[in-house]
Amino acid sequence: MPPKRASRTKGSQSTDTQDVVMEGAVPEVSIESIPEESNHSQNDNQEDSSELKAILLKSVKRTRELFADDQDSLFASTSEEQASQRVKLQSKIFDEFKQVQVLPYPLLKRQNEQLAKKKAKGGSAAASLTTAGSEGGGDSGVEKILDSMPKKATQPSSALVMHKPTINNPFPDAPGGNSSLVRRPVAKMVRPEWHAPWKLMRVISGHQGWVRSVAVEPGNNWFATGAGDRIIKIWDLASGRLKLSLTGHIGQVRGLAVSPRHPYLFSCGDDKMVKCWDLETNKVIRHYHGHLSGVYALALHPTLDVLVTSGRDATARVWDMRTKQAVHVLSGHTGTVSSVKCQEADPQVITSSMDSTVRLWDLAAGKTITTLTHHKKSVRAMALHPTEFTFATASPDNIKQWKCPEGQFMRNFEGPGGVSGGGGIVNAMAVNADNVMFSGADNGVMSFWDWKSGYQFQRLDSLVQPGSLESEAGIFCAEFDKTGLRLITGEADKTIKIWKEDDQATPETHPLDWKPSLVRKRY
Repeated sequence: MPPKRASRTKGSQSTDTQDVVMEGAVPEVSIESIPEESNHSQNDNQEDSSELKAILLKSVKRTRELFADDQDSLFASTSEEQASQRVKLQSKIFDEFKQVQVLPYPLLKRQNEQLAKKKAKGGSAAASLTTAGSEGGGDSGVEKILDSMPKKATQPSSALVMHKPTINNPFPDAPGGNSSLVRRPVAKMVRPEWHAPWKLMRVISGHQGWVRSVAVEPGNNWFATGAGDRIIKIWDLASGRLKLSLTGHIGQVRGLAVSPRHPYLFSCGDDKMVKCWDLETNKVIRHYHGHLSGVYALALHPTLDVLVTSGRDATARVWDMRTKQAVHVLSGHTGTVSSVKCQEADPQVITSSMDSTVRLWDLAAGKTITTLTHHKKSVRAMALHPTEFTFATASPDNIKQWKCPEGQFMRNFEGPGGVSGGGGIVNAMAVNADNVMFSGADNGVMSFWDWKSGYQFQRLDSLVQPGSLESEAGIFCAEFDKTGLRLITGEADKTIKIWKEDDQATPETHPLDWKPSLVRKRY
């Protein structure tokens, strides 16, 4: 006999059997109690059976979840975890299928046609669906949960493109809603704007080497040029007379920039030097040391006191204009960075390189935002539009136009016989506010383009200076003045040429020779 225990305060009703029943088609498990011998043994057995019941409940529940045959109706009836299962399914369905709650129009159309065929055979679509459901043995627990979910208002999906009904709509009976069939946009030929042809106005001689760089003063009174003779010359824009010569570089001067907010002129060259000239004293006041090879281009930020230079060491370096400290080293290119441009809004720095890529940089982080790999050959020239948020890049294969800030491709500039009409390497580009873009090649071919349409409305061959070779007709730099009415080019015949529009030209005397092309090009 087991030792006696204190009797319980609460009375319990004796039962012969205690059944453990699970929901669904689970075999019943019963626990038979031991015949009563005494009150103490009865209380003992009752306590043991309650513990055994809890263990069996836990074991049977787990076994059923793993091995039950009726998995479809596992959650059909109410249970303790019904609410949690419902929440779990609702959240999962919403996350995975919220974008496709509404079928695309072609599938809806096909579904409606099938339902119409069933109705024509004699049974309504609803009755046929009900019969099919009854034959399948009823809805499962998951389907019941799906049916009990509240219907949420459908939101327009970014993955489904809005298809407005048009004349060329392949589905004229479409309600104009979401559609999974997206029509490829047809390339529209933009009619170019008429521009007056440009003609030579003045030829300035004075340098003893190739003229590699040009910069116009913000007041539009003078401009500076740098050449292979290592001299920076300042010229009067109105008369073309020489005003000043600055010496200090020991290599050809590759880049020039005049600050719009300071009396400073910045220059760089093949001697790895970046100099800051004080135009009040005409002396060098700062040097920016850091480039490992020749410096090919520089640009000033329009609002910040920041200077960006680039060169043969495949980097673009950002300098603090005042302290001469390097703020960033923009590395990522694998070839010579031939051109760099700065603007106020992101991307604040754009570089083009001879590795055939163009990079858009985040100036604050010093990292690349986007890399444009559309060009097949080295990109040697770049131009920013003065009023639009666009820019263009040039390589021997073609000239491409891009849209900021993400660098979205817009169009190609293609002339008769090639990118520049002569198949040369484009070294210089410039754009003015009248949507006229200029490109100059190393074989002397000058092309004038309409910025909006990419149409080449004029093509010229630059004339070399008397006494020069025909091979010295290359154009290395170009820039419009601040009004956009004068174009200044630096060439391989050691001259500076100034061009202007023909005042006598009219649309009648120089009609626009443009014909729309029906051939859709793929870029």
